[in-house]
Amino acid sequence: MREKKRLEDMLATEAELIRRGDDIAAYFDLAREGESVDADLRREIDSLRHLVDRLETETLLSGENDARNAIVTIHPGAGGTESQDWADMLLRMYLRWAEREGFQTVLYDYQPGEEAGLKSATFAVNGEYAFGLLTSEIGVHRLVRISPFDQAKRRHTSFASVFVSPEIDDSIEVVIKPEDIRIDTYRSSGKGGQHVNTTDSAVRITHIPTGLVAACQNERSQHKNKERAMSMLRSKIYEHELEKKRAATKKIEDSKLDIDFGSQIRSYVLQPYRMIKDHRTKLEVGDVDRVIDGDLQPFIRAYLQMRRGEKQACKGGHDVADRE
Repeated sequence: MREKKRLEDMLATEAELIRRGDDIAAYFDLAREGESVDADLRREIDSLRHLVDRLETETLLSGENDARNAIVTIHPGAGGTESQDWADMLLRMYLRWAEREGFQTVLYDYQPGEEAGLKSATFAVNGEYAFGLLTSEIGVHRLVRISPFDQAKRRHTSFASVFVSPEIDDSIEVVIKPEDIRIDTYRSSGKGGQHVNTTDSAVRITHIPTGLVAACQNERSQHKNKERAMSMLRSKIYEHELEKKRAATKKIEDSKLDIDFGSQIRSYVLQPYRMIKDHRTKLEVGDVDRVIDGDLQPFIRAYLQMRRGEKQACKGGHDVADRE
């Protein structure tokens, strides 16, 4: 059924490209006849450019799990309240990005910070290629700004980590032994209605052998929260095993770096100048507000292009070795 839907989407996209091309050609014909169609033509071309950019990005996604939904976890690092606020800003940025790209999001767990921001947050991004696109965000994100929490208005550096795993379904078997998990229940402290904040319905499950944790508090019943937390834990364990297998060849980003200086994948500088730089691709963007408001596509495309280049270089190296 998944493959059938993928093929149907491909056919629909092809038809959409043909239709838009015909519309643009018709606008040019009207322009040659003296009609004033500049605004309409620019709008159609901009819309087509956005569609083509999205399709080009999808051609860079060929991983086994790239087409799956994604589960995203954000944790603040060194910096106290500053980093907790920065983690909350990242959460907003990713939710805005998902909205812009037409993905659905579900907030599973939100632990607020003591003064501001958050201690941790886990949410799902549902849609075609959500995981493949968000692999570019795995790692440590660094923020430099004048602190809104510092009365002396000094510049502070904050860190937060982002981890992304694919949401797996029942077609992939992940065995979790009952004796390998610890289940804790607690009262929800996150965003929710009156009911979730007055009962011990929230569930946290710890996988003892790996130390992986999954928590859910957005459902009304403890049973539903437990079911969702187990599903997230299965996804995390699956990605954990894949990560161990790929670590030797560095096929994925190392998500276990210290959330501190020297380990960041991207820096967001708001003072003394305004610039966002990805340290892996060297891409720099000066429109900071646009990026923090969810426009991550330039960084995602640059990362996927870099990843494809590395794969091709690796394949070329193997081909040379085979010939020798």
